[in-house]
Amino acid sequence: MTDLSRPDGPAQPDDPEDSDKPPALEPQAPEPVAAGPVEASPRTLGLTAFTMEGRRAPALFVVGWLATLIGGGFVALQFLGIAELPGIVLWYAGLALAVIGLVLLGGSQAIERKAAGAAYAGPSPILVFLAVLAGSQLAGLAVGLPLSLIGANIPRPVGDLIAVIVQALVFAAAIRAMVVGADALSWTDMGLGGARSAALRGLAAGAVYAGPVILVTAILAAVAAQVAGAVPASPLPPTGTAGGLLLHLLAGAVVAPFAEELLFRGFALTAWRREIGDNAAIIRTTIIFVLAHLLTIGGDSFGNGAAMAFVAGIARVPVALALGWLFVRTGSLWAPIGLHAAYNGILILIAELATAAA
Repeated sequence: MTDLSRPDGPAQPDDPEDSDKPPALEPQAPEPVAAGPVEASPRTLGLTAFTMEGRRAPALFVVGWLATLIGGGFVALQFLGIAELPGIVLWYAGLALAVIGLVLLGGSQAIERKAAGAAYAGPSPILVFLAVLAGSQLAGLAVGLPLSLIGANIPRPVGDLIAVIVQALVFAAAIRAMVVGADALSWTDMGLGGARSAALRGLAAGAVYAGPVILVTAILAAVAAQVAGAVPASPLPPTGTAGGLLLHLLAGAVVAPFAEELLFRGFALTAWRREIGDNAAIIRTTIIFVLAHLLTIGGDSFGNGAAMAFVAGIARVPVALALGWLFVRTGSLWAPIGLHAAYNGILILIAELATAAA
């Protein structure tokens, strides 16, 4: 045993094996980390954030806004009373500048959203819709001006079909350039995929819902007409001829349903679903769909026009909600196209038969 009281040396361990153990390590403080810049997470710069700092495509943003504002100013001048040829020139020049500006702004928005990792990295559906409105006017001029110069006398049903086809081409071109071209959504994302047999089944399944939707629409429209005291005219009025009926069915039950479903459900609803969810996206798309169909409503006075717009808007709410629900439920664009085609076709046929019986 070691005598702990010995002053001539340190105490020795009782167990000789303890002498082989390394001395206990004292806890060390962590080494300081060198200070440096921390990269901030990317953020989306919206179109109303008027700053160049941090923008990934400042030229698109600046030129897009300038073209849009100048074009809008030209269009406004025509509304302020500049008539005849100068007014027409300003109108179409303004529309052309607005289309260019909106397309550039859409590109800027897509780049910013993609860099920020947004759920939907493409232009806003509102932006695309505005570009479609202006583009449809320009396309109408491009087709109508040569026909008027040669003095072509086109029957109303033929003119209606041409107008619907031109509008459909503008819809498809705008989505191709601003959405598909920006890699924001593919045609398959918008519900156009699938085999031919699946597409046919979707068209047939959607058409089944046309009857109940027309019944609900008729009830709401009748109530709204009683309240407002006005009944809006059909965009494709009865012609009284078999040829006119056929052309209107082609325009209203074939071309228009495909184009409108591609724009409102395939593109807009898909984009908004990724941002705000299914139900909110259906409601938002319904509002835009209804407003789009009120742009051509007019009247003898402001009050009469407002009354007819009210009735027309109420009448389109049921089908718009049904189309959105059907697209979300099936994940395919073919079912809404089937419902839309059957809905329009039945109403066109009923109106034609009622005119023939009168």
